[in-house]
Amino acid sequence: MRRRTFLATSALALCGVGVRAAGDAPAHLATLAITARKRRAVDLAPVDVSWDRLLRTTVGLRPHRDSGFVVKAETFDDKTVIHDYGHGGAGMSLAWGTGAMAADLALKHKERRAAVLGCGSPGLTAARQLQRRGFAVTIYAKTVPPDTTSNMSLAAFTPASGLVDAAQRTPEWDRQFRNAVEVSYRELQRLAGRNYGVQWMDQFTATDDPDPPAGRADDGGLADVLKTSRARERFGPGEHPFPTAYAFRTRSLSIEPGIYLDRLVADFRKAGGRIVIRTFDTPQDLMTLPERIIVNCTGLGSLTLFNDQELIPVKGQLSLLVPQPDVRYRVNAQLLGADGMFTNVSMHPRSDGIVIGNLQERGSWSLEPSDDVRERNIGAAIAFFGTMRKPS
Repeated sequence: MRRRTFLATSALALCGVGVRAAGDAPAHLATLAITARKRRAVDLAPVDVSWDRLLRTTVGLRPHRDSGFVVKAETFDDKTVIHDYGHGGAGMSLAWGTGAMAADLALKHKERRAAVLGCGSPGLTAARQLQRRGFAVTIYAKTVPPDTTSNMSLAAFTPASGLVDAAQRTPEWDRQFRNAVEVSYRELQRLAGRNYGVQWMDQFTATDDPDPPAGRADDGGLADVLKTSRARERFGPGEHPFPTAYAFRTRSLSIEPGIYLDRLVADFRKAGGRIVIRTFDTPQDLMTLPERIIVNCTGLGSLTLFNDQELIPVKGQLSLLVPQPDVRYRVNAQLLGADGMFTNVSMHPRSDGIVIGNLQERGSWSLEPSDDVRERNIGAAIAFFGTMRKPS
């Protein structure tokens, strides 16, 4: 597969757009899948994309494991280390759930003091779940918001089970995945509209295919859990403003990393939590901690700290344009170029800027933005939104 094709298709996969095919869904959900009635055309605020509106380009490295995320406990001398890492591109989506599972493992011990390693989304949510269960918690981290990998994420509720390789998927992992999705989805819904940077938003998939693949077939049987965000509505020619024949609308939860993570830090501190800036190189370094229960949320740091050779980075790159408060919808589209290759167009509005692009580059440790990727993403967005119909 050519690299450009991989970037385009994998970006759409991890964005989690669409739903299961109607034939795969329960009968009572099939009627939600697609509607094609004639209606008044949808009017949307146009997105102003140009090079002179570019603010910055950010890069983050997602911690990926082909066998999926890890939630398990192991013993080091008199310490119990509970692992909670390897979320890939779904750390913002699944962390409340995996944090709850990690906290429940901690409850098996009499100790009610705990250390959490890492201050991104997995670390903060695990710390909050521990506090809810009566633990006194200290977070030890190399960096804190706004300088964590979680701050570099696109951030939306996208619990794609494609985070695990099909050949390594097990019933046990599926149960953990479903549990994580259910808990996280419920927690994020509770935060929506409460100044946590979490909100419901229309997401449009623009395409020339009248019946595109309806999401991943291996979604873990979550149609009943995610029915609110999986039901989609089809708009035909003339019913939407995009330069494609069709557009599909779904409802999804959007998360603003800066606002969201700052609020979690504030909640953690308000509940008595402490944050200590510190790094660890080997498990033996952990023996100096006063806490006997340690929850490991170090992400890629577990490659060296716990010798997890399965961990690989997946590089993400986003470009932010000047904010447009009137743009309150997300878009994903695939454009077929003259060279026969597809380019993905991804647009996500936030209060700190219009986010363009969603690179997924497996195995890259580089934190330097790619000029080629930036030019391709911004160029494709200029072409796409430049031909978008203006509101009537």
